[in-house]
Amino acid sequence: MDKGLLVPDELVVEIVKSRLLEKDCTEGFLLDGFPRTVVQAEALDKVLCETNMNLDKVINIEVDKNILVSRAIGRRICKECGATFHIEFNSPKTEGKCDVCGGELYQRADDNEETVSKRIQVYLDETKPLIDYYSKKGIIFTINGEQDINKVFEDIVLALGSEN
Repeated sequence: MDKGLLVPDELVVEIVKSRLLEKDCTEGFLLDGFPRTVVQAEALDKVLCETNMNLDKVINIEVDKNILVSRAIGRRICKECGATFHIEFNSPKTEGKCDVCGGELYQRADDNEETVSKRIQVYLDETKPLIDYYSKKGIIFTINGEQDINKVFEDIVLALGSEN
């Protein structure tokens, strides 16, 4: 990880398994950004089977690639407290200054159009099979991520609360 390399699937799955065995996961859990591939999903299925747990819902938030790029390149982060802003959708009261702590805002070096576009394409290439995988299981809920953030949140809550 320190070298910027991907963590091997086996290690990621072991970390997730260890976390799922913690006491606060006995009534349920939410995974964000995992699994990212079908190989990871199959390994997660095995772990869940071994631990008598199950995955009952998968949320897929769809957003057009161009909108994702725009959102990423407009992101600004506070150097002091890590608060996140956006130059268009959640701008700070004072340009370049954090509303929370007054710290300086910066743009991540990788939040540029070329890098973000590549990251999104890799995600799309790896995720499409995963979407198909969970669609076949009948547990995927697709949310329109281009709506107002409060509506997206509401749709996620509704999907999580629904009985398939």
